[in-house]
Amino acid sequence: MRIVRELPEAVRVVRHVWIPMRDGVRLSARLWLPESSEHTPAPAILEYIPYRKDDHSLPGDEPRHRYWAGHGYASVRVDLRGSGDSEGILMDEYLPQEQDDAEDVLAWLAEQSWCTGRVGMIGISWGGFNGLQVAARRPPQLGCVVSLCSTDDRYADDVHYMGGALLGIDMLAWASTMLAYNSRPPDPQIVGEHRWREMWLQRLHETPPWIEAWVSHQRRDAFWKQGSVCDDYDALQVPVYMVGGWNDAYTNAIPRFLEGYRGPRKGLIGPWSHNYPELGTPGPAIGFLQETLRWFDHWLRDRETGIMDEPQLRVWMQEWAAPSPRHAHRDGRWVTEPSWPSPNVQTGALAIGSRGLGRPDSADAALSCHSHYAHGADAGNWCPYGSTADEPPDQREEDGRSLCIDSEPLEERLELLGRPTAVLELTADKPLALVAVRLCDVAPDGSSLLLARGFLNLTHRASHEHPEPVPVGERLTVRVELGAVGQAIPAGHRLRLSLATGYWPWIWPSPETVGLTLHTAGESRLELPVRPQVAGEAAPPPFGEPETGAPLPVEAVPGVYRAGIESSRDIAIGRTETRVYRDNPAERILESGIEVEHLMHDTYSVVDGDPLSASAVCRSTTSVGRGEWRTRVEATSTMTASAEAFLVTTQVEAYEGDTRVFARSTERSIPRDLV
Repeated sequence: MRIVRELPEAVRVVRHVWIPMRDGVRLSARLWLPESSEHTPAPAILEYIPYRKDDHSLPGDEPRHRYWAGHGYASVRVDLRGSGDSEGILMDEYLPQEQDDAEDVLAWLAEQSWCTGRVGMIGISWGGFNGLQVAARRPPQLGCVVSLCSTDDRYADDVHYMGGALLGIDMLAWASTMLAYNSRPPDPQIVGEHRWREMWLQRLHETPPWIEAWVSHQRRDAFWKQGSVCDDYDALQVPVYMVGGWNDAYTNAIPRFLEGYRGPRKGLIGPWSHNYPELGTPGPAIGFLQETLRWFDHWLRDRETGIMDEPQLRVWMQEWAAPSPRHAHRDGRWVTEPSWPSPNVQTGALAIGSRGLGRPDSADAALSCHSHYAHGADAGNWCPYGSTADEPPDQREEDGRSLCIDSEPLEERLELLGRPTAVLELTADKPLALVAVRLCDVAPDGSSLLLARGFLNLTHRASHEHPEPVPVGERLTVRVELGAVGQAIPAGHRLRLSLATGYWPWIWPSPETVGLTLHTAGESRLELPVRPQVAGEAAPPPFGEPETGAPLPVEAVPGVYRAGIESSRDIAIGRTETRVYRDNPAERILESGIEVEHLMHDTYSVVDGDPLSASAVCRSTTSVGRGEWRTRVEATSTMTASAEAFLVTTQVEAYEGDTRVFARSTERSIPRDLV
């Protein structure tokens, strides 16, 4: 529950202002200005994203930006070029054009009479990405960044590839969703009763299906290096606060960034999914807006808040929880690290033997891995949002579809903090193969809690930039880095390492059925980041209860909210089908009367034994309207594969009222590149 307190300052809201770009295009911005800024300039806080500042994201934007403005900051939300009410076309994620525009926005902000010329950037996901990317440009106005649920490596840790393997779930769905989002019209009240249709038709005709570019670049080439700040941390020269959650898809970037960047930096990892920590689920949520004030006051107002005197990294050490597709709360405690890598974390290694983890073989044992094609059906969503049942459930069925190696029951409690790594000595029977690795906590009752997972396209074993076919039958030693974890495993529980040759629908299958052989008497081992519990370890100061500004008045239009993941299996033909759905019924923004609705249905299927049967069908329908003005966009994207290529089709239809005003269908065959 968030506390709404009376803010120190009254806030004036400017619903729309144009910001000119160097090429003549104008971006639309919404301002929350503290009353005092009329006579005393204030530092500014910028959030810069494509999710429609006046309807789609406004219910979430309003309480945060009002809070910052009520504490003396000029708070600004800008729609990216080609989104919301901004002019132009949004051609793809994180392009240099987006960063050019951001520099123009920062320069414009610094010139306003209500701004001191000092600006901080904040954002979650897309806004967290571009905060880092803009910082690498070193604009003089930018004083600091808060980057939530984001990444410094667009290839390794985004919704496209993992371990050099092509993502199935969420990648096509996200491309389909953004195709629908980018095809929505601007608001006639903002851009004009005649201009809106012209802008809408331009978007419909010129917005490309981003999925084609994403699948066309299957290696870590210049396409992905652009915007990946990990390739040159020294380009950044501003303080950065990296924030995320153990249940989010982007957490790996936080320890990597803290290790790689040498400028002022802090990290925070809670139990949360892909959301702001003051809303954090699984709980506990925290007083994150107060934390951002401490950060901005220190770097934009030169106030001594003590925030930089505190440890560099603060994490929620999670206790065991019964496996569930949704956790409202995760028990645990806050722990701190003075720096990362931490002097408190040691690497512990468990040999992988035929008798189990930690029981090495004196002579080589060859363990066969021919996993079921339904392996991955209980994976949960790639990026959980915390509001739906989209976490991985009990892994016992998944364990039964894979090769499992268990430890003996732990004699004492074990705490992990960091990224486990599986070192595997393997042979493969096909030149294109992948390995999926899961680490689970198996309780005495047999329940299996997923702790971390990782993937490696074995053609990428030496390089994501220069892959090579797998030499069939030849022993290879590979390292598979699993996702970051902060977890306590109780005494009496077992660790379970699971290996599989696929993980659908998260990962596209190899073009042929693959068999792997794991060799146990050589290098094969599990490396664990062990953080010994320190007796009398002092608890860090509490964050305080979540606070926020007043919420935006919104009226729900009658409808049914549905969200979740369902899997089913046709035993007769061996088909496994996974359905992901998120239906958000319309809501009306009372400020403007505008109504928005978004429906998303995705279906992933595969037949056991037939990797080329894998298919993904993703449908997004989004509506925007007010009174008699009604628009709807329907986008459908499908993806299948042959042994040689991925086949991608997209369809877009747009309606004004009941009249279809636009339709387009595209089809593209994209060669497989050692994937």
